[in-house]
Amino acid sequence: MRKLVFPILLAIAGAGVLIALGVWQLQRLSWKTDILTRIEAEIAADPVAIPTDPTESDDEYLPVTATGAFTGDILHVLVSTEETGAGYRTISGFRTPDRLILVDAGFVGLDARGTSLPEGKITVTGNLLWPDEVDRFTPEPEDGLWFARDLPAMAAALGTDPVLLVARDLPGPTRPMPVGTAGIPNDHASYAVTWFLLAAGWLAMSGLFIARSRHPKET
Repeated sequence: MRKLVFPILLAIAGAGVLIALGVWQLQRLSWKTDILTRIEAEIAADPVAIPTDPTESDDEYLPVTATGAFTGDILHVLVSTEETGAGYRTISGFRTPDRLILVDAGFVGLDARGTSLPEGKITVTGNLLWPDEVDRFTPEPEDGLWFARDLPAMAAALGTDPVLLVARDLPGPTRPMPVGTAGIPNDHASYAVTWFLLAAGWLAMSGLFIARSRHPKET
């Protein structure tokens, strides 16, 4: 039995660590679910006027409404979704009485890149967003075609304030792609299951090892 003390302790310690990691992921799941619930409530709240000096920390997902006119300057961001397939997000300058901002007017298909946005005075309802889509692998824009929403660069390209209103209600030919929580990962449940399965596997293999150690094959 003295020879089995260390394998037993190792089996218990290893399983304990793996189970603890699984429990931690369940705690993270609860934390993330609370965050997503709060974000969904913020997104669906009644819209307000765009703050004078909006910031990401205070105003991310803020529902807003703005009245003005599109400038006609358009940038297209290549996207692909299960619902719409491949196409473009349509980003345009939008002039309000107080400022010039960016509006994500929504989706157009690959064959509709030249589609014009509504002319004249309109009201856009949506949410403020500071997209986090650019990494070191993102290609540089080419001929008005972008591969991610890069708010500072897009604002500089169109000469607007670095404020992006993602439309959820907009007349015209584009299909709005409103802000939502679908793009925010919440994989903690699957992570927890993985850790618990590893713990079960560790205990099974440890049990098999201990059983064979107790009854070694005679040679």
